[in-house]
Amino acid sequence: MDHVLAQINVGRLLAPMDSPMIADFAAALDPVNALADAAPGFVWRLQTEDGNATAVRGFEQDAEGAPGGIIINMSVWESVEALAAFVYSDEHRAVLRRRREWFSRMRDAYAALWWIPRGHVPTVGEAEDRVRHLRAHGPAPRAFTLKEHFPPPHPQAAGKRGTRASPATAARNGTL
Repeated sequence: MDHVLAQINVGRLLAPMDSPMIADFAAALDPVNALADAAPGFVWRLQTEDGNATAVRGFEQDAEGAPGGIIINMSVWESVEALAAFVYSDEHRAVLRRRREWFSRMRDAYAALWWIPRGHVPTVGEAEDRVRHLRAHGPAPRAFTLKEHFPPPHPQAAGKRGTRASPATAARNGTL
């Protein structure tokens, strides 16, 4: 069975989406989403029928103390390397550098990756389960991170799975 990589990340807004405090983030959403949509290895991202990625609700257990509520970003990629290339791209990192202006720090894990069968559309409930698993158990084949990830399930690799170095570490070591 062929697998692709699902990812979720959760943000606790410091103010509502329509607040002037969040205006720069809101203005960056469409350009950053367009970059992701066009990125090599991009498969799918969560959004409403009208294309609004911030209107989807979930992770209400994380909403305490979030005046603007919780927003989620969920997408599917061909590989860890494809996702990492987008995440660490100059354009995306420029927005990431400013995240503390718009989002409060989350004490627990707020992002998770996991493998899904190609063609499967992950749900918010599934993503919540993966984040809870990562919070409870740390990186494992069921839910992991870009820093410590696992290979996709493969019938011949049963019992041989192990963690892999982050894409940045692998690039430095020449093992990507």
